[in-house]
Amino acid sequence: MASVSFKRNVFVVTVVILVLASTTSAEECESKYGGKCHDKAKALKLKLVAISSILVTSMVGVCLPVFSRAVPALQPDRDLFVLVKAFASGVILATGYMHVMPDSFQDLTSQCLPQRPWQNFPFTTFIAMLSAVLTLMIDSFSISYFKKNLPLAPSLHAAETKEAHMFAHAHAHAHAHAHAHGFGHHDDGAAVNAEQLLRYRVVAQVLELGIVVHSVVIGLSMGASDNPCTIRPLIAALCFHQMFEGMGLGGCILQAEYGMKVKAIMIFFFSVTTPFGIALGIGVSKVYSDTSPTALIVEGVLNAVSAGLLNYMALVELLASDFMGPKLQSRMKLQVFAYIAVLLGAGGMSVMAIWA
Repeated sequence: MASVSFKRNVFVVTVVILVLASTTSAEECESKYGGKCHDKAKALKLKLVAISSILVTSMVGVCLPVFSRAVPALQPDRDLFVLVKAFASGVILATGYMHVMPDSFQDLTSQCLPQRPWQNFPFTTFIAMLSAVLTLMIDSFSISYFKKNLPLAPSLHAAETKEAHMFAHAHAHAHAHAHAHGFGHHDDGAAVNAEQLLRYRVVAQVLELGIVVHSVVIGLSMGASDNPCTIRPLIAALCFHQMFEGMGLGGCILQAEYGMKVKAIMIFFFSVTTPFGIALGIGVSKVYSDTSPTALIVEGVLNAVSAGLLNYMALVELLASDFMGPKLQSRMKLQVFAYIAVLLGAGGMSVMAIWA
């Protein structure tokens, strides 16, 4: 639960920073959501539609894998699950490269920012690189820390010194601890490796953190826009994005084997973040300035951080982990279909960049 609390705190801090930054006075520059198409009343109607439709598609996307126990074909040990997860991983990869990173470039190279240093150094790629390395560090240190602190069997019988007895008690305690904390078994009866399960949980938490940060930024920007010509295609693009990105995250949550309470919290955060960002943008639209230098820098940096995180998670923890694993390595035909699924997911999300 500590990780959930940390994620909630990051979410609150991100929102506060964005709102404070956006209200800073700024020189008049061309808004990235500006243009001739300006209708505040029509834009508000579209934003209300966006809140409901994005909320629904987000919940459907993330819940499909999480509650797939009732659908045998979508269970983690089935081929269809592998293909769906590969498709969703492609969506997450394209989100980082084709949506989040270009947004950061647009913000940090804006003419509203001073020539020096923003025009003279590629801050977006530099920050994304550092973010990827930082994500690796978090991943590595988390695994190392929890491996060292995995509960071992207590000395139930201090007088016993024989190795066989010690091993027997340790094994029995580990088995009981596994059931008590969700280190259970898959439906096929195979015991879940505690270390692998821990990795799944770290992946799910870090991946959602990156998604939440970007969702707040895009939601706030969309909610503050009065340009229906921009909002209309954004709704379709974000629904597609949230649906399949949610499926990728839902697959990670399913593999992490969380209890229902943690699952519900993670589903809630993923589903409501973008709609909440839009609602917040509507509320602060009178004072929000997407051309404020401070707002551009904050949004650009957060997007760059999110891009590096999403790219690392998609390539290393999702794609490389699955494609280098025994299931796909032992079945060439399934591996080919999985690559096709990745390309379809990445391609579809890349095409969405035309409108979003």
